[in-house]
Parts: sequence; C-alpha cells; structure tokens
Amino acid sequence: MMHTPVGWHIELEFMEDDQHTRAVAMVRLPDGTEVRGHGRASRHRVDANQPRVGEEIAGARALNELAMQLLTKAHEEIDEDSGRISHPIHV
Repeated sequence: MMHTPVGWHIELEFMEDDQHTRAVAMVRLPDGTEVRGHGRASRHRVDANQPRVGEEIAGARALNELAMQLLTKAHEEIDEDSGRISHPIHV
C-alpha cells in the first residue's frame, strides 16, 4: 500500500486593541470545505500590555474551536457513510 502525503495549511489571523484580542483560525480541506474557529482574549486593566500573550490565548481558543468542529464534521461523515449512529468522538 502506497501512502500519499497530505497536508493542511491553517491560517490564523488576529484583530487587537488595547484590551482585547480576537483570533480566527481557518482551514480549507481537500474537498473545498472551509472550517473556521474563533477565539477571544481580554486583558485585565491592571495587567501589563503583552499582545503576544493575548494572541497565544485567543489563538489557542480559536484552534480548539476549529478542532472541535473538525471532530464533529468527521463524526457526522462516519454516521452518513455507515448509515448508523456512531459513538461520539471525544478529545
């Protein structure tokens, strides 16, 4: 059996102001489907302004949401293909 390398490129974009960071993670699957996850982070007013930390938190949350959507999508495809209800996929 020959294995074909497959790769996905995930785009991660940030929108920031002094107090908030928003992130959007997007992956385009080989079938053309785009899946997006969103994440947010808020800086408490007494915390130092560290944009990198806000990006890490918001980015991680966006990637987590993206991962959950991909698991749900895969689970639905398993059910559709098999004609039965499969066991939930857990992280």
